[in-house]
Order: sequence, then C-alpha cells, then structure tokens
Amino acid sequence: MRKILIIILLSGHFLSAQNLNNLSFGTDTTFEIVSWNIEWFPKNGQTTANYVETILTNLEADIYALQEIDDTTLLKQVVANIPGYECHFKSTYYGGLGYVYNTNTIQVNAKYEIYTSQPYWNAFPRSPQVLDVTYNNNQYFIINNHLKCCGDGNLDSNDPSDEEMRRYMAVYYLKQYIDNNLVNKNVIVVGDLNDDLTDSPSHNVFQDIITDPSNYLFTDMQIANASNNNWSYPSWPSHLDHILITNELFNDFQNPNSYISTIKIDDYMNSWNQYDNNISDHRPIGIRLVYGTVSTISEEDTKKKLLRITDILGRESKLTNNQLLIYFFDDGTVEKKIRN
Repeated sequence: MRKILIIILLSGHFLSAQNLNNLSFGTDTTFEIVSWNIEWFPKNGQTTANYVETILTNLEADIYALQEIDDTTLLKQVVANIPGYECHFKSTYYGGLGYVYNTNTIQVNAKYEIYTSQPYWNAFPRSPQVLDVTYNNNQYFIINNHLKCCGDGNLDSNDPSDEEMRRYMAVYYLKQYIDNNLVNKNVIVVGDLNDDLTDSPSHNVFQDIITDPSNYLFTDMQIANASNNNWSYPSWPSHLDHILITNELFNDFQNPNSYISTIKIDDYMNSWNQYDNNISDHRPIGIRLVYGTVSTISEEDTKKKLLRITDILGRESKLTNNQLLIYFFDDGTVEKKIRN
C-alpha cells in the first residue's frame, strides 16, 4: 500500500509538471509584458520557487512586472536558472516590486521609483517602479504598481484614510506624472491596482482615466466586463490586476493579433487550490503587442456563434462598419475585428 501511494503522489506531481510545460505566451515577433502578484513569494518555500521557475520559463515574456516579492535572494536564484533573463529589485521593504526581463530582446535604459517622498506615502504604500526600456528600436516606459488593498467599495473623498480614496489619489498622481513627464512616450502602467474597473462612476477610483479615452486605455476592460471565469482574483471574484496603455500604443493594440489575457495557470495544474496553496492567489495578466496596421475582417469570416459585441472600452455595441469592435463567441474565444 505504501508503494502504491508513493507512485500515485509522484504521478500527480509529474502530470502537473507536464501540464505547466504546455504553458505559452510570448513569441519571437511580439512584445509581451506580464504583470503578476506572486503573493509574498515564496508562498510555499522551494516548492513555490520551482513552480515559478517553470512558469516564467515557459511563458517566455519579454518583461515580467512582479508584486509582493518577499525573498529577493530566492527569486534571484530562480531567475539565474532561466537562460537569458535578469531581474531588478529597487524596493527592499515590505512586499517589494520587481522586474524580470529577457536580455536578448530588452535593453534597459534606466530603473527608478517615483513618488518616494512622505507626502505621497498615503497614496502609495509602495512607490511605483519605472523601467525605461528599448525593444525593437522603440522606447517604452513600464510603471509597476501595487496599490492599497481593501475597502468597502465606497469612495469617500472627505476621508484621506479611506482605502478607495487612497487608490483614487494614486491613480490621479500616476496620470499626472505621465501627463507631465512622459508626453508622446510609449507608456504601459501595470500591476495589482486592487480595484475593479467596472465600479459606478461615483465610486470608481479609475474614473479620471476612463473619462480620458483619447489618451488612455485599460486594455483589459473587456476582461473586466466579461465572465468572472477570466478574472485575475478568483478567491473573491474580482478583476484587480490591470494593464493601461497611452494613446501612442493604441494602433499596436488594435492590431487583430495583439492580445490581452488573464493567464489561467491553474488550468494547467490539478486544481485552483493547488495553484493558490503553492504559488499565488492572483493570476498573471499579460499583453502581447504586434506592430502594424489593423486588418479588416468581415462578419462572414467565422461560423462560430456570436454572443455579444463591445467596443474597446467594454461597452455593448451594435455592428458598425470601420470601427474596431470586440467579438465574444460561444466557444469562449474573443476576437478584435474591423467590420467591412
């Protein structure tokens, strides 16, 4: 009986490893950024480290923006085992932020934090971390964040200690920084922003950005407006991790082969509990950008059953010619199309 039990346990581990080896995200011809709260890494010691090494290796993203790094020494050891990748940690305090990046595709120009002084500590319990990089001869500014958690869902502008108000002010300062310092730059804001995009306007901490659609776009708005099966924080069903781009990147994102997705690593394991107990309570969210113009696709190009259509802000939309729309199909796929 003991031998049988050991075989069963080893077989279960082998199957999980095999499934994780089927993970993929990056390609040789696209620019990928993955944001991931890895929950006080390592959540389960060396077991977590082994899983994270396998996941980062197989996803093959150009840049990983990480939150909640507790043991930087162990994470450095993990990254050292992944050929061609290096890591950077600016913060040494509680729940630090960090980057892991592919040195074969990414040239790092600068690394720095913003809003580090005392007047901004209320809005930013962890200072945003900027990575200035060049990819394929184009410069990008990645801003990694982990905003204040929790709250009651109600934004109280009269209470500076209100969790929603603290997040609101953080978003306000981020927008102010970009508007004042990164005009006409390719900016991508990522991280565990700890709030939903779909809250009502009076309680939406992202309202200043959502109401500026000519300059900013939450690329994952379509995920936030869709089924909770694809949200980044399943334990309390909500979508808290986001990727925001500036208008300099709108054309690249509108390419039909560009892609935004919650990466459901738990689907490649035995269960959500196995993922949650050993790795993190957050799923990663990733963006893949393709250069070039948007091709046109007619509605007749697919035989799949169309469930609904939204615009790029996640709003229900009617069929409109020559406008980029998001198509949701009955097989679970999501496509971006311009209808003729």
